[in-house]
Amino acid sequence: MTNRRIPLGHGRTLDCSGRTLVMGILNVTPDSFSDGGHHDEFGRALAHGRQLVAQGADILDIGGESTRPGYTPVPADAEIERIEPIILALAGEIAIPISVDTMKAKVADRALVAGASIVNDVWGFQGDPDMAKVVAAHGAAAVLMHNRMSENAAIDIVADVRDFLLRSMEIAQNARISLDRIILDPGIGFGKTPEQNMILLHEIDTIAALGCPVLIGASRKRIIGSVTGRTHPSERLAGSLAFHTLAAQVGAHLVRVHDVGEHVDAMKMVAAFKSTKQARA
Repeated sequence: MTNRRIPLGHGRTLDCSGRTLVMGILNVTPDSFSDGGHHDEFGRALAHGRQLVAQGADILDIGGESTRPGYTPVPADAEIERIEPIILALAGEIAIPISVDTMKAKVADRALVAGASIVNDVWGFQGDPDMAKVVAAHGAAAVLMHNRMSENAAIDIVADVRDFLLRSMEIAQNARISLDRIILDPGIGFGKTPEQNMILLHEIDTIAALGCPVLIGASRKRIIGSVTGRTHPSERLAGSLAFHTLAAQVGAHLVRVHDVGEHVDAMKMVAAFKSTKQARA
């Protein structure tokens, strides 16, 4: 794995040079596709965040707006009201970095002030025109994800993802954000057919060739159900583990997941396999 250390500001770094890192999902929403309403009260959200840290998460990704298909948009102030108290509480007690999952610059700004150090933008700086400026002003890192408004089985999905992410990287550089602070996400499940999602799993090295670490997030998504036949997201742990294990094996630097403990163990096994293989070479 290429040596990659991502500066997070205030002298902190995120080391992506070893085993594949696990980003734990904390949805503070009533309507997320998998765990909506489970952690949308402060006490429950705080407890779940602590649990994910205890299970070995390397990053905690906190979101206050669902981005599932057919989601209901949330005003920025309402999103801030959901996530800011949780970020303030957790930033003061946990050692791992906090990421904010938002597509709104106003929300990102408040989250970064509260203690987050990474912005996870599902529109890769191509949604809110102020997002890159906010990230630059705080010296934060960013996950830039590929997205589409709808599926189109006829397109070359690898070329579409590559061109979109190159544009996102250009926006970052124009805002004076160095590329060593960028993580790329091909956006599994966002405007893609099941077959296109599988193609992207095969093409992680193509995304990595753009020069930034790659994050893969397939946890409990429809692609898992389409292959396994598991209709409810809560039944898709085994499929999610398989997808992310394959992703780690072919070069993913980070995985974004609901089930942290199981994925931490899986990523350790992949790292051990790779280490043994290298030692025998």
